[in-house]
Amino acid sequence: MIRYFALGVNNYFANVQRPQTPLICTTMSTIALNKLVTVCIDIARTAGREIKRIYEQVGQGDVSYKDDKTPLTEADLASHRIIYDALQQLTPDVPVLSEEGELPSYAQRQQWTSYWLVDPLDGTREFIDRTGEFCVNIAMVEDHEAVLGVIYSPLQDILYYACQCGGAFKVVGAAAPQPIMTHKIDSDIIRVTTSRRHGLDSLQRYLPELKDDDILQLGSALKIGLIAEGGADLYPRTGPTSEWDTAAGQCIITEAGGALLDFNGQSLRYNDKDSVLNPYFIAIGDPTYEWQTILQRGDNHGK
Repeated sequence: MIRYFALGVNNYFANVQRPQTPLICTTMSTIALNKLVTVCIDIARTAGREIKRIYEQVGQGDVSYKDDKTPLTEADLASHRIIYDALQQLTPDVPVLSEEGELPSYAQRQQWTSYWLVDPLDGTREFIDRTGEFCVNIAMVEDHEAVLGVIYSPLQDILYYACQCGGAFKVVGAAAPQPIMTHKIDSDIIRVTTSRRHGLDSLQRYLPELKDDDILQLGSALKIGLIAEGGADLYPRTGPTSEWDTAAGQCIITEAGGALLDFNGQSLRYNDKDSVLNPYFIAIGDPTYEWQTILQRGDNHGK
């Protein structure tokens, strides 16, 4: 019987191990990616400072709604402009796909071998509701895989970053970067985190033992960062997400020893279809655990 328990601030397991399965590196060198990720960290922090400035105003400015009914704020647009302009200057020949920019046709996107994938403000609803649980996501995708990822929380001043075959790291404030690894499950306790914005009803067929009090509800891609640093084991997502919501986190959690998988057990891929919507997925810390036994309880289909 799998048991679940609520996550608390001190529920961090230090004795974590990276799975023995080696990572496959892309044609872009780790040295080149490390140089890019250093600049991306500065870009994310610059965008984060502007988001924080707007957040700390008495109001958050005007809120409008896009065609899909998701909210759009002044902070989304300000962060988008900062990141888009900086990435265009950094790599003029590499396309930038941002949630708040234009979505090129798939015929055009099919020609891309690499591109930047950006969510300028992941967790806009959290921003509006003033939970503080929002972040900046910057990823580079090469041959349908996320090979660089940066997640930055402006209010907490917490940064997660990784590049393929270069390891994953966390930075708190002005402290030095610390390598992070996921938690190896060695008991029947699984620590679960999930979204604030999606109820548990759809999770019951996968996790019948799970109760409302047994999980940590957390906004944005910070859930993936939590798993990457060993603070949780499982994040199941059966609600809508887009590729810019997951790419940065997928690189980070993979480099930390975990995985982000669809409900058929396959790693999420990017820019391989017309839609930018993700399938249902799970973010996991320990890929050696028998997660398929959980997935088989529900429907093996995505969106």
